[in-house]
Amino acid sequence: MTVTEARESIQDTEARGRVYSIGPQAASRPYRGQPGWQRKYFAGIVCSDVAAGVLGAALAFFARFGHFDHHSRVYALALVALPAVWIAALGLSRAFEKRYLFVGTEEYQRVVHAAVGLTAVVAIVSYGLELPTSRVFVLIAIPTAAAFSITARFAWRKWLHRMRRSGRCMKRVVLVGHESSVAALIVQLRREHYHGLNVVAACLPTERPRGALLEFNTRVRGSFDRIAEAVAAERADTVIVLSCPEIDGQALRRLAWKLERSEVDLIVASALVDVAGDRTTVRPVDGLPMLHLDHARLTGVRRVAKDAVDRLGAAFLLLMLAPLLLAAAFLIRCTSPGPALFKQERIGKDGQPFTIWKFRTMYTDAERRLAEIAHLNESDGVLFKMKDDPRITTVGKYLRRFSIDEFPQLVNVLRGDMSLVGPRPPLAVEVAAYESDMRRRLAVKPGMTGLWQVSGRSDLPWEEAVRLDLRYVEHWTLSLDFVILLRTVTAILRPQGAY
Repeated sequence: MTVTEARESIQDTEARGRVYSIGPQAASRPYRGQPGWQRKYFAGIVCSDVAAGVLGAALAFFARFGHFDHHSRVYALALVALPAVWIAALGLSRAFEKRYLFVGTEEYQRVVHAAVGLTAVVAIVSYGLELPTSRVFVLIAIPTAAAFSITARFAWRKWLHRMRRSGRCMKRVVLVGHESSVAALIVQLRREHYHGLNVVAACLPTERPRGALLEFNTRVRGSFDRIAEAVAAERADTVIVLSCPEIDGQALRRLAWKLERSEVDLIVASALVDVAGDRTTVRPVDGLPMLHLDHARLTGVRRVAKDAVDRLGAAFLLLMLAPLLLAAAFLIRCTSPGPALFKQERIGKDGQPFTIWKFRTMYTDAERRLAEIAHLNESDGVLFKMKDDPRITTVGKYLRRFSIDEFPQLVNVLRGDMSLVGPRPPLAVEVAAYESDMRRRLAVKPGMTGLWQVSGRSDLPWEEAVRLDLRYVEHWTLSLDFVILLRTVTAILRPQGAY
């Protein structure tokens, strides 16, 4: 190959978006620090929390005193003092750390911890110094500040997620790992934009893609010894290291040393991601830290509490939604022949069958017509899914879009067959096709909603839906149930994946 041909080959490779190595000039580019959108987001959070302190103090002052007089002058100072104290409490609770912002529920929990801690400190100091502190003032000011902070942070996060859906306010990520693992994570991150992780390059042990990554427009910046250079060349602010035997503890420590000066986030995606969480603890054994994995809690007091919450919640929702349920049943009967309700046998906890109730969204001959359109299945698993299924009625399309067809399952929850949150209730034919790992989904009651419903609904690949159901079984908590229920409301309002 001549020099001209080699130069043209290199230019063609770069035009396709894949660079297999970089030179020292690219590695010397300085890192510019925190992106502008992060500074704006952080400034907005701080201003909102200051406003929360002012609002809490003002509301408590006028609720307790109503007007200024010589008795209330000391509490009037709280209009200035509480915002500063509230910011300090949030800082001590680490509510401003980047690891808790942008995604997840930990940020809101930190705000609650700050409110509880501040209330406890005020109570202890008032008791210890015998200060005549107004309990009404404290019990109004701090909870109000916490509620406003959580609401404002939620609004800021929704703004950020809207920006990320349009490709803005993203973190530039360099992935490190084997090609198949890197490709799988790219698919997941592209589907879940709200995480804000935009993969700009990868480092592989083979230095160049040979299989799965050839389908992606992702630059490969050499092997594992070029990670720091890849970060500089791509102006990345995050490095994600996937599980691979080539990067041991010593190599990871050296990589952290190289990245710490440029303030690049280093994330290690453990192979234990589906079983990590509250069930894992680090315990030293003869000076060596060991990661202990506790068994999933599938029985006990927490399960009794879950059943109680399920049944009380189902009864309350049935009463609240009764007009909507009656209206839906009326429309179904008026627009297509047949009953308003559809019943079907599903498989519940421990493989026990039960009858599930839903609003009928298809014509009465839907089961017979299934054989005619079976070849049009768009699912990659054992389910039949089709976006424009001709068996669905006109009213049924709207019922499915907003998941109203699922509401009669509240009766199943009330009876104890189902839970408000849990894995999707499968058909017997689906269970018969389950692999051994999938049967783990039957260890708990099926739910009306779950992780897969709030993560993409019918648009999710079958493997991803199963993985999310298994993750729920392994990590169930009441707080997780409440988060999923809140996310379900926003998922229902979005039409994506509802068919």
